[in-house]
Amino acid sequence: MDTTSLRGHPLLGRIDPPLWAWTLEASDLLTVARGGVVYGPGRFRRCLGVVLRGRIEVRRESILMAALSAGDVFGAAALFNDSPDYPTTLTALSPCQTLLIPETRIRALLRQCPAFAEDYAAYLSGRIQFLSQRLEAVSSPSPEGKLARYLLPAEGDALTLSATALCQRLGVGRATLYRAFETLEGAGAIAREGKTIRILSRDALKNVISENRRESLP
Repeated sequence: MDTTSLRGHPLLGRIDPPLWAWTLEASDLLTVARGGVVYGPGRFRRCLGVVLRGRIEVRRESILMAALSAGDVFGAAALFNDSPDYPTTLTALSPCQTLLIPETRIRALLRQCPAFAEDYAAYLSGRIQFLSQRLEAVSSPSPEGKLARYLLPAEGDALTLSATALCQRLGVGRATLYRAFETLEGAGAIAREGKTIRILSRDALKNVISENRRESLP
């Protein structure tokens, strides 16, 4: 099993080599063809998954939640509970291969490897913040507020995403999205070049969000 791509991984990179080898003995490789379901409401395993190669989209019903690529982690919602369903559907956008680490090994790592326990707590904290920010973006009363909330936590100063995908993530129509673009561009917060959105000023994004909050107050 070739997991060299995981060296230095933010979640798995601090596990001692012998303990990591022991973990891999119980783990499986899952290969899925393009268009295949990796995880779904009635099709999942009590495992923590790591993408080794390929791209995967994550949807909850019609809403596009995220796009995963090599190194990204999924499956935390399948662990430490007895829910019969998984909350999202993961579909392979290209031929992909994932590593599935069973819950029993995750439990053992949490007990035996303090560094992994710290990194796992940090990973879950990051997921909570990500989902909270996405929820705020979708629930914001104005389209420019939704867009500003979505862009503010983006890594780096540029985001490449089609208008169709962004409409799905924010729950708005294309015409509404373009009006929101114009508002943020007019505020000096962003600039657009095709599918790429460049973030010019996060302070300006915060100002749009603050103004949006004030307008929503009774």
